[in-house]
Amino acid sequence: MAPKVLVVLTSHNEMGTAGKPTGWYLPEFSHPHDVLTAKGVEIVVASPKGGEAPLDPASVEMFKEDAAAQEFLKTKSSLWKNTSKISEHLGKASEYAALFYPGGHGPMFDLATDKDSIALINEFVDAGKPVSAVCHGPAVFVNVVRPDGKHILEGKEVTGFSNAEEDQVQLSQYMPFMLEDELQKKGAKYTKASEPWGEKVVVQDGGKFITGQNPSSGKKLGEELAKAIGV
Repeated sequence: MAPKVLVVLTSHNEMGTAGKPTGWYLPEFSHPHDVLTAKGVEIVVASPKGGEAPLDPASVEMFKEDAAAQEFLKTKSSLWKNTSKISEHLGKASEYAALFYPGGHGPMFDLATDKDSIALINEFVDAGKPVSAVCHGPAVFVNVVRPDGKHILEGKEVTGFSNAEEDQVQLSQYMPFMLEDELQKKGAKYTKASEPWGEKVVVQDGGKFITGQNPSSGKKLGEELAKAIGV
């Protein structure tokens, strides 16, 4: 039977007080999706509210020359237009090979504090299944405390969207927190590529905890996740 990866997308479509649309970021789902499905992995998609998970229109525009991302946009919309609720997957970690959170600014506003998402992450970790996130996706870990009272990020080397990158896209003022700062505050050893927008993926706990820095890290994250689940 094909291994299944549970992908969790944001349900949040507006950026703080900016009035700008947001959501999940196209290549951060499309590139890992393509890597994993090419190896026979089945993708199941959830979100806090269920139904359509909002795609950030800026990511469609920015990656209009990315043929793979545009093909995914054209042919795979049923994946994000018909998501199930995260709550429906609680207690079912045994059915999946891994858990993955794409970025986009949306997760900063909902998934970072979503109780079902936090419970889901703990369940996957308890089951010994890889958990992974890219770009703003690692925001999902900032409020996860393990049953022993330790923060999930404590002592881990982790990456995610950097302060410099947030400043360059001029969105820092609209964020509920700065991801790089918050990861460090929660005990992570934050690391990043030598230049903004460079590819960076960090694998910890023997493949059980994988983070990527930015949109250009999606494909590599998919490859590391595939390795971790043995496909």
